[in-house]
Amino acid sequence: MATNESYLSGFRVNRSMLAGGAVLTGVGAVLGAAGAAMVCAALATAGRDWVRSREIPPTVLAQRALREARVASSAGWQAWRAEHSSPN
Repeated sequence: MATNESYLSGFRVNRSMLAGGAVLTGVGAVLGAAGAAMVCAALATAGRDWVRSREIPPTVLAQRALREARVASSAGWQAWRAEHSSPN
């Protein structure tokens, strides 16, 4: 029996290959996490630059859309009440 193998109910494990695979998996996970962090940083920077380059700030656009939605909702409610309150 080789020194780097163990027997457990007939299951042979090459310990050096197992350790090497674990090390490579760990290194790959660290590199993957570093790559994901770089991608997120690049996207955040690009998004921030895009927002700053806009003529109208996003908050103003959101306020305008909310105001329009409220007006449309009020108009719809008034139309519904006019339709359902009339005697037919």
